[in-house]
Amino acid sequence: MKLPRLLRRRSRKTMRRRTAPEMSDLLHRQIAEMLHSAKHILAVAHIRPDGDAVGSLLGLGLSLRAAGQKVDMLLADGVPAPFRHLPGSEQVITRPCAEYDVVVVLDSSDLQRTGGVLGERQPDLNIDHHATNLRFARVNLVDPQAVATCAILAQNLPRWGFPVSGEVASALLTGILTDTIGFRTSNMSPEVLRLAADLMEAGANLPELYRAGLVQKSFEAARYWGFGLERLQREDGLIWTTLLLADRQAAAYNGNDDADLINFLSSTDGDVIVLFNEQRGGKVKVSWRARPGLDISTLALRFGGGGHPAAAGAEISGTIEEVRERVLSETRAFLAAHRL
Repeated sequence: MKLPRLLRRRSRKTMRRRTAPEMSDLLHRQIAEMLHSAKHILAVAHIRPDGDAVGSLLGLGLSLRAAGQKVDMLLADGVPAPFRHLPGSEQVITRPCAEYDVVVVLDSSDLQRTGGVLGERQPDLNIDHHATNLRFARVNLVDPQAVATCAILAQNLPRWGFPVSGEVASALLTGILTDTIGFRTSNMSPEVLRLAADLMEAGANLPELYRAGLVQKSFEAARYWGFGLERLQREDGLIWTTLLLADRQAAAYNGNDDADLINFLSSTDGDVIVLFNEQRGGKVKVSWRARPGLDISTLALRFGGGGHPAAAGAEISGTIEEVRERVLSETRAFLAAHRL
């Protein structure tokens, strides 16, 4: 549509007047006002939650509550066992239970990742660090340079006027630890370590959080890993394996994820690692990990997924055999193109 001349002139003038820092300040003022003025907030993170999803949900929720705000924290799949030690985890709900004037979505690149719990409601605020984020909310704070959504919150909660207690710091450091696999990912920086130190000074116990989030596995998870390790295959720089629904039953593992096997496999010497995790309802969760220099998120996007250059995923409809054949074919082509 063609704008009237006066509006065109004002638009150009406004664009010239606002620098990037000013736009950033405006965004943060908007977020602070939204959160402080809300009567009842719903905070939601993604299905099959990892440490960053749980940590950002609890970190934001507990901080807002400490400031006197009424907040419900929601995970459609509930809190996974490795993170149930975190304060506030027992208060997480799995379905909305009230009317909310502000809805915040965390660590989710698109609305499907929330598990459909919001229905047709457009979120008011979207806070995330995935480069593939679709900017689906009224207000979007998306920083692909951040190592975790928890890092975004750790940097900005004080800026928005909300406290970072020991409990909040523990939740936020959990997300940073797990998304960087213990400070090992290629996007690590001195600033992230300084941020982690600030959270420790606020009361987070780094050794305890590291052990709970990255090291300790249940007996059932270890048995579950065994099925995936037994099926491990390699072809040039491509490594892959499969976990079946039957494996969960045989191992008595009650999660619907891979028990973090993909991150263990990321320490192998492959260029790309792929894990196929059979889900109920005729779907397969595919997880990719890639060496530095490869952007595997572009491949995940082809299958309706997303993520980061070094770590991405997608949920694909089809049998395990069909999905594995399609994905391996595309991944081989991806690797071949990057060897040219």
